[in-house]
Amino acid sequence: QVRVVESGGDLVQTGESLRLSCEASGRAGSMSVMGWYRQAPGEERELVAQISTVGRRDYADFVKGRFIISRVRAKNTMTLQMNDLKPEDTAVYFCFGDTVWGRAWGQGTQGTVSS
Repeated sequence: QVRVVESGGDLVQTGESLRLSCEASGRAGSMSVMGWYRQAPGEERELVAQISTVGRRDYADFVKGRFIISRVRAKNTMTLQMNDLKPEDTAVYFCFGDTVWGRAWGQGTQGTVSS
């Protein structure tokens, strides 16, 4: 089994930055794609960014040019650097990792951007 835990959520102002981290444990070396979803109040969960084992990155259009996803496979860690934040980025951010046993989800970390 694999477990992923997020950290780094906080309250920031418009235009500021936030860095989220995700740490995997267990049989984390088996993970393929890792990434982030987010869910705002009353909205569906949406994909923010994901990164493959070879470093291919995919971003949602609404974060392109502002967010950067990175991963250190040897440490089973992943980060999401969020820059130029907007109030509409306010959401709970969830880390995920895909394994042969299915997708592992974190509990989420709250990121709030005040106007």
